Amino acid sequence: MAQDLIAQARAGDEEAFRALTEPHRHELQVHCYRMLGSVHDAEDVLQESLLAAWRGLSAYEERASIRTWLYRICTNRCLNALRSAKRRPATSWDVTAFEPPEPSRYGEVPWLEPLPDTLLDGAVDVPPGPEASYEQHESISLAFVTALQLLPPRQTAVLVLRDVLGFRATEVATMLDTTVESVTSALKRARAGLATRRPSRADPPPAAGSEAEQALLERFVAAYEASDVDELVALLSDDVFMSMPPMPQEYVGREAVARFLRLAVLGRTFALKPTRANGQPAFGLYVQLPDGSRHGSGLIAVESAGERIAALIRFGPEVLADFGLPEVWHS
Repeated sequence: MAQDLIAQARAGDEEAFRALTEPHRHELQVHCYRMLGSVHDAEDVLQESLLAAWRGLSAYEERASIRTWLYRICTNRCLNALRSAKRRPATSWDVTAFEPPEPSRYGEVPWLEPLPDTLLDGAVDVPPGPEASYEQHESISLAFVTALQLLPPRQTAVLVLRDVLGFRATEVATMLDTTVESVTSALKRARAGLATRRPSRADPPPAAGSEAEQALLERFVAAYEASDVDELVALLSDDVFMSMPPMPQEYVGREAVARFLRLAVLGRTFALKPTRANGQPAFGLYVQLPDGSRHGSGLIAVESAGERIAALIRFGPEVLADFGLPEVWHS
């Protein structure tokens, strides 16, 4: 069947080409997202890659599967994008409601965007190769994707291809037009770099949809909507982390995050609309105005560890549409 489709596609049959590539589309989009950290950049690179595959199908020698060949094209297009991209710069504070407290530090990944869980369908359920060392849902978390952005591009590519997707070293060497020794060296450096940048959590998060997760989220929503900052702070872990891409301010530790929440939440009325991003719970944030209307002010993703909230990542209102959330919420 695949041979027939390849022959038909080479003869100019676009439907045959779609039949070859469509089964891999979601996982390729997630692959591009892991490497680029941006949903919109990933979609652009995926479209470029599929166009390149269509135009270059005559050069496909069939020594690797169509899936592996597409990964090669996407990976190299991502590397080109990373080398040439003028990544989105950090944005100065533009929320007029309050002046933020002094941050703990300034972030290095202002282009980070959340990935709607709807785009994970058929992408993270694909069995990884035998050499993969990361659980698929862990490898799409915001913490993991953020850490990848801080590695040199080639190290990012090697780590994702080897440790996340489980391709063999020989396959990765072919994809990147390099040697197995070079791949092995890059992977060693990437693992060391990732270990210094990913937060270590003593307690795993509760299972998605579990009673423990639901109980924690219900407390979080109730406290946020009631502007009960003391209750919000009580839910935080000691080493909680908060960031707000594309704004660079980051807050580390319960005391620092508490100072931010007191300024951001007190005196305002919010309504939270549930969704999921990067395999994690998330909420559309809506501010209620005096006339009773609710206007989207952003999206907040929640990472938990045990019975506490370990990270809050807040994005601007421009991402709401990606999650099918309205600008104005009429309840």
